[in-house]
Amino acid sequence: MSSQIINPTEHGALGLEQIKMGARRIQVDDKKIINCRADLNQLFPLKYDWAWQKYLAACANHWMPQEINMSADLATWKDPNGLTPDERMILKRALGFFSTADSLVANNLVLAIYRHITNPECRQYLLRQAFEEALHTHSYTYIIESLGLDESELFNMYREIPSIHDKAAWSLQFTQDLAQDGFHTGTPENDQRFLRDLIAFYVIFEGLFFYVGFVQVLSFGRRNKMTGTAEQIQYILRDESMHLNFGIDLINQIKIENPHLWTASFKSEITQMIQQAVHLEMQYAHDTMPRGVLGLNANMFEEYMHCIANRRCAQIGLAELFPGAKNPFPWMSEVIDLKKEKNFFETRVTEYQTGGALSWGGEEDDEKL
Repeated sequence: MSSQIINPTEHGALGLEQIKMGARRIQVDDKKIINCRADLNQLFPLKYDWAWQKYLAACANHWMPQEINMSADLATWKDPNGLTPDERMILKRALGFFSTADSLVANNLVLAIYRHITNPECRQYLLRQAFEEALHTHSYTYIIESLGLDESELFNMYREIPSIHDKAAWSLQFTQDLAQDGFHTGTPENDQRFLRDLIAFYVIFEGLFFYVGFVQVLSFGRRNKMTGTAEQIQYILRDESMHLNFGIDLINQIKIENPHLWTASFKSEITQMIQQAVHLEMQYAHDTMPRGVLGLNANMFEEYMHCIANRRCAQIGLAELFPGAKNPFPWMSEVIDLKKEKNFFETRVTEYQTGGALSWGGEEDDEKL
């Protein structure tokens, strides 16, 4: 019989190749994350069970924004004494960043990452993640509409507020790089470009750039303010934690299968990217918190971002950038842990599942920040 290889190319299969009669059945060892030339339309046999389990866990973690009551939030927002001007600015800036950020992530998944991942079980998770990014944008829209905010103001903040613009512009360059006509993996240079994109979006954009806003909005919920908004952000944070863990596994598996990519110069470049990201996120923290609010201040977030940056470095095998940094917000770990947080915002049970019990145990890389 002929080989299972279908229209082999330098950069691997896309899943759109001609179907050949008589090709042998796919074997586990035929599979790899990038530059694989085996038929991508055959999900089984699985090679990366971690990807399939993350897909199943994500499906069990399903939720919808409209399930969350926003009437108390609206009453608080309409009350002239319900929130201070600084608190209102924090919420609007957070929604302004979040509302377009998840669209940028979704575009990266669809236009760059999915095309170049040559493994069907990983693609299966990416399809679920893409839906969740759309769901998050839906959630921000639901909050904005529920509160009667100006949609054009919030959705255009990434063109009007420098600290929001800088994070979005920083990330967009990586999608643009991989979405260029004619870009293919298959050479060390291009494979590093792809790996760089994965790190930029999973480790930095989703793993660093969301966290000041997450802490800020969840701090409202801890004070029994804007509880519907905070509850939705809690769900989104849990989704993003799963995205991050998948991305970390994806990055590390590519490193295992392509050790020649993880050079000293490349590691140095990634380290500089993370340092730059911390700086950009701190600009956002100072921009949104010129004064102390909700028991928070911008300086607290410097320690927090240093702690998270150290965690991200460790997750992909880099040395800590900020030795000794501690987490000033240990309660954030409990927000993410579905088994510990049953009624965090005193609104309703927040452990929502479909299709069976959702277990978060057994993963060494579960996010705890």
